[in-house]
Amino acid sequence: MKRTKQIFQIHEHQTRAIAFIALFVALLFNSQTTNACTNFIIGKNASVDGSVICTYNADDYGLFIGLNHFPAGKHQAGTMRDIYDWDTNVYHGQIPEAAETYNVIGNINEYQVTIGETTYGGREEMVDTTGIIDYGSLIYIALQRSKTAREAIRIMTTLTNQYGYNSEGETFTICDPNEAWIMEMMGKGPGSKGTVWVAIRIPDNAVCGHANQSRIGKFNMKDKKNVLYSKDVVEFARKKGWYTGKDADFSWKEAYAKPDFSGRRFCDARVWSFFNHFQDMSKYLPWALGKDPNAEDMPLWIIPEKKISIQDVQACMRDHYEGTPLAIDSVDIGGGIWQMPYRPTPLKYKVGEQTYFNERPTSTQQSGFTFVSQMRSWLPREIGGLLWFGNDDGNMIAYTPIYCGNTSQPECYHTPGADAVTFSDKNAYWVCNWVSNMVYPRYQQMFPDVKAIRDSLELSYFKKQHAVEEEALRLYKNNKTEAIQYLNQYSNETAQQMLSRWKQLAIFLIVRYNDMAVKPVKNGQFTRTKTGLGSRVKRPGFPASYAKEIVRRTGDKYLVPSEK
Repeated sequence: MKRTKQIFQIHEHQTRAIAFIALFVALLFNSQTTNACTNFIIGKNASVDGSVICTYNADDYGLFIGLNHFPAGKHQAGTMRDIYDWDTNVYHGQIPEAAETYNVIGNINEYQVTIGETTYGGREEMVDTTGIIDYGSLIYIALQRSKTAREAIRIMTTLTNQYGYNSEGETFTICDPNEAWIMEMMGKGPGSKGTVWVAIRIPDNAVCGHANQSRIGKFNMKDKKNVLYSKDVVEFARKKGWYTGKDADFSWKEAYAKPDFSGRRFCDARVWSFFNHFQDMSKYLPWALGKDPNAEDMPLWIIPEKKISIQDVQACMRDHYEGTPLAIDSVDIGGGIWQMPYRPTPLKYKVGEQTYFNERPTSTQQSGFTFVSQMRSWLPREIGGLLWFGNDDGNMIAYTPIYCGNTSQPECYHTPGADAVTFSDKNAYWVCNWVSNMVYPRYQQMFPDVKAIRDSLELSYFKKQHAVEEEALRLYKNNKTEAIQYLNQYSNETAQQMLSRWKQLAIFLIVRYNDMAVKPVKNGQFTRTKTGLGSRVKRPGFPASYAKEIVRRTGDKYLVPSEK
């Protein structure tokens, strides 16, 4: 994800000129705001319950997107589909509509197919500025047309070869209830109407991840069952002079998107930290740190040392490198008085002639939406597919359940009138941002209150899940439509209840932490004196570590003189 989708109308005859200008602007902008988005992938035999799991943090400043919905439909022969760039809304052209399209809610369809992405860029000259299909449109078209991950890969590659791919290098997560895939794709340059690509199936007992750095290196071209690729994936690189070796030694990322310091420290480090939750990754720390040119590269996937739950994965989406050498929650002037594990962007900044950087963890303030998708083969598909969804930074939201058969969104995730510059207290993005932006600068003080509510809500959802799905199964046996409506209503009500609780939380935080003091609380209620007044506030002052840092930097400037 690179840019927010803005709503405005472009007349069809303007396509080519505007598309070229929009792409130039997008490339220019993206050069300043790279390293957005994170995806994690868990094979079915690596999860606690046999689910295939995948995730997506959609990160970009100004990004305002709620929960998408594309209804199922039947279309007459000759029906055309307009393609508007997902990032800019610039009109690119038309393609024939499929005879039948499937219901899509968020990034999951009614067959439990889920698709996510991260942008890695790669060689800019490979972008087809005349192509019709961009990466975002490609995701949602594929979701509307595919029943399996393999079918989605076939559709995505066929469409871009036929109509051109108007985006930079992308890594896609493509999963269904039985298989998990990672696919990387690039165009062949302006006017090419073609792509080079490679897709690899993640072993069922493995986990994988990608975070804005191309991850596929060498791949087994003889493994037709688990490795798919364009016929000219090597030949195209040879033709351009980017590779001269044998086919068997070809590395996708070395040819098309070679990792540099930024690609390793800002991007692969997030994958390293994810892996490190489930296996000791100290061997690959030098690679994640990005400074040693001879460091050993990380594997594309690892076998975790334990089975992984949905809750484990949600925790990984909230990661700030805690407990690792990259941690940013330790004493550091960049975290402010109350040590927030967030840093401003741009990631790089200059002091004099020297360039410095901030860490870029998985959990980041610019997330527009986040999800953890759960795909289960042993349940009816409309019950088995479940998107745990939230608007805003994954660390600062409670993931609410959205079932893949849902045909309507809760108002809080699809709010009329709300957008990137229009606040609405009916909208989850804005209410969650209201809370998180109060908390960021006073993180150590205020975050425990947010975490308590967040975890309590999510725990209640997990406790209800079995009973809700049992009732849905009961209904499904007699009337599938009733079961779908029941889950849809449950999803929407749960999201709206979350919004209500988050509004209460926002007001609670304003009252409790007003003027950098702290009002006492007992059992969730503000305490009062015997005469009915609010109890005397506590004034915590500087944390001890920060007070020491002030003295270290200022010396005797603020030293109170002895008064004997």
